[in-house]
Amino acid sequence: MQKTARFVSLAMLIASGIGTHGVALAAEGYPSKPIHFVVPYPPGGPTDLMARLLQASMQSRLGVPVVVENRAGAGGNIGTSAVAKAAPDGYTILLAASGPMAVNPTLYKQLSYNPLTELAPVIQISAFPLVLEVNPGTSVKDVKSFIAATRNKPGEYSFASAGNGTPQHLAGELFNTAVGAKMQHVAYKGAGPALNDVLGGQVPVMFDILASSLTYIKASKLRPLAVSTKTRSPALPDVPTLAESGLPGFEFVAWHGIAAPAGTPQAIVHKLNGVINEIFKDPEFRTRWEAIGTPVVGGTPEAFGALIRSETTRLGKIVRDTGATVD
Repeated sequence: MQKTARFVSLAMLIASGIGTHGVALAAEGYPSKPIHFVVPYPPGGPTDLMARLLQASMQSRLGVPVVVENRAGAGGNIGTSAVAKAAPDGYTILLAASGPMAVNPTLYKQLSYNPLTELAPVIQISAFPLVLEVNPGTSVKDVKSFIAATRNKPGEYSFASAGNGTPQHLAGELFNTAVGAKMQHVAYKGAGPALNDVLGGQVPVMFDILASSLTYIKASKLRPLAVSTKTRSPALPDVPTLAESGLPGFEFVAWHGIAAPAGTPQAIVHKLNGVINEIFKDPEFRTRWEAIGTPVVGGTPEAFGALIRSETTRLGKIVRDTGATVD
């Protein structure tokens, strides 16, 4: 009996060593072929922009092509689900957005994926303010006049978003609740199409992620009224916060990160994490990244995982409290 027990223990140790060695070898040889970088929204929005900014730097450091793939639809669920179901080998990664990662589990009655159990956090990459903006053809000049207009003319103002459950959607619903407005939500299939209609005057208002709108704001094609963060954005230092504009405590941040299928070897997760943290140390890259309106974030996979869990609770509460639904 003792010999058998010793034999089993030895076998388990050997098996454990082989398993650990196998993971190490997988990371050592990784990557050896192209990496598919899935963006769950259409081209032209901030999520797509970040992926394409990272693409070249990742390729040069990893030594293989990094192929950006836009798999849009269902509020980011289609692309996010595709990565969750992909092989956990590090060759399919996700530009993870707060909507499909932390909002949609509450917003949708059924999802084909579980972001908390089927996706492995790699790194947080952004923390965007949203900007409350209007088409310059509207009469409102500031938040005070905008609040008055939405209250005095209920139903006249509608707001565009990149889709149900996106930061643009929830920020608008949170504003409705905060000021007692009844702006109608107009959902689009991505930030690009939504922004085009605001620029064209078909929809007068949008709470947009700053990266998408900054160029148009600087060209006076959009009028910024306020930003959604606690402090003013360095990219728009003259634009007040919503808290400064009569809505104390109003705060909404859109975050993004990188995730991989659950079960991806930790050595590969940490390799990807290390590469992106190194990219963020490059002064030239940091300048380009911060120019789109977000600070460089970075950090550990564990920190990003903690953010996803806490935001699932916080944003889920906003969904329930505002009555936001999938149209």
